[in-house]
Amino acid sequence: MRKIYAIGIGAGDPEHLTVQAIDRLNRVDVFFVLDKGAEKADLVRLRQEILDRFVTREYRVVLASDPPRDRTPADYRAAVAGWHAARAAVYESLILSSLEPDQVGAFLVWGDPSLYDSTIALIEAVLARGSVEFEYEVVPGISSISALVARHRTTMNQIGRAVQLTTGRRLADGWPSGVDDVFVLLDAHTTFDRYAGEGLHIFWGAYIGTPHEILRSGPLTPALAEEIRQVRAEARERHGWIMDTCLLRRPAPRK
Repeated sequence: MRKIYAIGIGAGDPEHLTVQAIDRLNRVDVFFVLDKGAEKADLVRLRQEILDRFVTREYRVVLASDPPRDRTPADYRAAVAGWHAARAAVYESLILSSLEPDQVGAFLVWGDPSLYDSTIALIEAVLARGSVEFEYEVVPGISSISALVARHRTTMNQIGRAVQLTTGRRLADGWPSGVDDVFVLLDAHTTFDRYAGEGLHIFWGAYIGTPHEILRSGPLTPALAEEIRQVRAEARERHGWIMDTCLLRRPAPRK
């Protein structure tokens, strides 16, 4: 029976790969890569660098175009559902057309497959379609938030306090109740701006683990918020894409 691996490859540094990930890479016959176009060619190039560095057996790489996504939909959930359905169809086509019944395929997943990534859900969707049978395994990787706090030499949480992961879209609705540490992902509109001057501390990073890495941290003053916003815009213009995240920390009340 066919087998599929969803392998977490870390936040950008090839040395983020675990021993388990390298072992699974060397069991794969076909690597599937979704091409996001010229602007994000760096993401395809990094995956190839990882294969060149760690894989010692023969393999093939099969590229497919990533379906386009509406970034300004009237109905966000419906747009995402439609995008996921289109991607599941691409996954199914890749597996059926490129993987023999006794071969092993793999998707190389940025960061960790369990954190703000659709690969596991898409693999399950392909299985639910019933057109192709396979078993699959998920290999964890170093996530962007793990890499972020490591680079800033801090922790994810304060002692005895809760942590929440959210998106810029959700943070725009207000600060989460009962939480002092909030990781913000998918924040194209720098939602942290609205919390400047409210006594928070920010740990921000972009392109973490890559040669383009940018880090900023400190009390979230209006001046620092403006600096991050400007640096972020310039980097996105220069590279054509950006992956960034931040930790917003409210000092826990003293007892």
